[in-house]
Amino acid sequence: MAPKKCPETQKPPGVGVRLKSKSRRSPQELETEAKKLRVQGPVSNRKCGSCCLLAELSSLQIPPRSSSIIKDLYHHKLGKATWPSLQQGLQKSFLHSLASYRVFQKAAPFDRRTTSLVWHPTHPSTLAVGSKGGDIMIWNFGIKDKPIFIKGIGAGGSITGLKFNLLNSNQFFASSMEGTTRLQDFKGNTLRVYTSSSSCKVWFCSLDVSAKSHVVVTGDNLGHVILLNTDGKELWNLRMHKKKVAHVALNPCCDWLLATASIDQTVKIWDLRHIKGKASFLYSLPHKYPVNAACFSPDGARLLTTDQNNEIRVYSASQWDSPLSLITHPHRHFQHLTPIKATWHPRHNLIVVGRYPDPNLKSCVPYELRTIDVFDGSSGEMMCQLYDPGYSGITSLNEFNPMGDTLASAMGYHILIWSHEEARSQKDHERQ
Repeated sequence: MAPKKCPETQKPPGVGVRLKSKSRRSPQELETEAKKLRVQGPVSNRKCGSCCLLAELSSLQIPPRSSSIIKDLYHHKLGKATWPSLQQGLQKSFLHSLASYRVFQKAAPFDRRTTSLVWHPTHPSTLAVGSKGGDIMIWNFGIKDKPIFIKGIGAGGSITGLKFNLLNSNQFFASSMEGTTRLQDFKGNTLRVYTSSSSCKVWFCSLDVSAKSHVVVTGDNLGHVILLNTDGKELWNLRMHKKKVAHVALNPCCDWLLATASIDQTVKIWDLRHIKGKASFLYSLPHKYPVNAACFSPDGARLLTTDQNNEIRVYSASQWDSPLSLITHPHRHFQHLTPIKATWHPRHNLIVVGRYPDPNLKSCVPYELRTIDVFDGSSGEMMCQLYDPGYSGITSLNEFNPMGDTLASAMGYHILIWSHEEARSQKDHERQ
C-alpha cells in the first residue's frame, strides 16, 4: 500500500496548479517570489506547504542579511566590489529587515485628520505633524515627556506644509489654508510672516526652504509661486500654473532648481537664477491627471511625481522629456482623504507610498489590503508591502526619518511609528 501523504502536502487542485506553474519559473522569478513571501509577513495567512516549492526556493541560497553586508563591505574594502554593488547589497539587507516592521507607537492628538508630516533633520526620533484644523504637534517619541501641542484656529486652518529650520532646531516653517506662510518656534510664537492673504479665497498649499541659499518658496491655490529670502523680503511672485500649486520642491543638491506640481496636470522644472515669467520654465512634464507631489531624490538626480489617480512616475535629470519608469498604483483622490504622496527613502533607492485599492482598476483583487507599498526607484518593481493588522486604514503620508530606519505614517486622525523588531525592543528598553 502506498504511504499516505502528510496533511501539509495535501492541497486543493487550484493551489496545486498555482504551485506547479511556479515550479516552471526561472531562478530569478523564484527569488522574487521568495522575497515577497518573507517580506509580506502578516499581510495574509498564506503558508507554503509544498515541499517541491520550498526545495526550489532554498536552492537559491539567498545569503543571510548580516553575512551579505559583511561580505559586500569586505569586497569593497579590497577593491573587488564597486560602490553601486555595495549599495545594492545594503538595500537588499534593508528590504530583509522590513519583514519585521510593525507599528510600535501611535498618537491621535487631533480632532481633524492629519494633513502634513515632516521629520526633524537632526533628531531622528522627532517629527512635526499638522492637522486640517491648523493644530501642530512636535513629537519626540523617544522620550516619555508629552508632545508639544500648538492649537490651531479650527475649520479653515489646515496645515499644508511643514519644514524644520536647519538654522535653528527649535523653529519650523508652516504654510496653511489660513492664508499664511510663517516661521514659528516650539512654543507656538509666530516669529515672522512671509506671506499673508487678505482674502479667504486665497491660501497657501505648499512650502520648501533652502538653508544654504536662505530662501523660502511657497505656492498658492491660484497657481502663484512666491520666492522670498529668510529675512522676509519678496524676490518674486509669479503665476506659474493655471490652477493650484499642490507641491513645491527645491533640489537638495542644486537648490536653484525648483519643481512645482499642480492640479493643472503639469509638473514644471525651473532655474531660479533665470526666472523671467511664467514661460521661463526649463521643462514642462504633462500628466494625465492632477498632480499631488513632485519630490527630488536625495541625490537630486531624479524626480518622483504622484498624480491623483493611479500613476507614479520617476524622471531622470539626464532626460526630463520622458519618465524613466511609470508605476501603476491605486491612490485616487477623495475629498475627505489627505492627498496621497509618494516619497523617497533617504538612504536607499526606494519609493514609499500608501495604497488606496480601486475596484475600477483591472489589477484590483477582492479584499485588497490598504498596505504601504515599497518600490525599487530604478525598475519600478514592487519590493514589499507593509501591513499591521491593527491599523488597516489608508496611510496618505509615509516618510522615513533621516536615518532611514523608522517610518512615520499619517492614517486619518492617527500618526503611526513603524520600526523593526530589534529597534523596537531597544527603544522600549531605553524608555524604561
